[in-house]
Amino acid sequence: MTRYVALFGSINVGANRLKMADLRYAFEREEFEDVETVVASGNVLFSFDERPTDGLEDLFRHMMRERFDIDSFVAVRSREELREGVEGNPFHADGAAEQVHTHFLSGDPGQDRFDAMVAAYQGRGAERLALGKRALFVDYVEGMGRSRLTGDFITRRLGCQGTARNLRSLQRIVDKMA
Repeated sequence: MTRYVALFGSINVGANRLKMADLRYAFEREEFEDVETVVASGNVLFSFDERPTDGLEDLFRHMMRERFDIDSFVAVRSREELREGVEGNPFHADGAAEQVHTHFLSGDPGQDRFDAMVAAYQGRGAERLALGKRALFVDYVEGMGRSRLTGDFITRRLGCQGTARNLRSLQRIVDKMA
């Protein structure tokens, strides 16, 4: 069986309150194995037969709507893909772990869309940006809470939804997946 993580966006932020015990139970009812949550922000580890992650993402979006009446983006990644979100982030070596984030995207926006987003954001903040495979790497130099680089801005410009985790959280999840 393959070990995966489901990274839900906007869980326990604003009106989308959800107990992690309820989320674990929903995964177990769907017959996923070794279900475990990490931090109370919608990170679910599970084991399942190897398969394309986009099919799992569709299943989990449906499950969240049906069971919890929550519309939430979800990115499903294997341990190797998640590790790439840490090690492949070009800012991991010289940025602060709590300020350097990987946004896991619903697709690959391509270099042209990324370049257009960078151009549209120029002069608005000190963030450093880089494009990865189904990922956007951001060093929120002055802090994510103070940044004008919002999730809505990223989604509109890249044409992809996403959910972000900082390097400290990602490393913790990668370690638990071992």
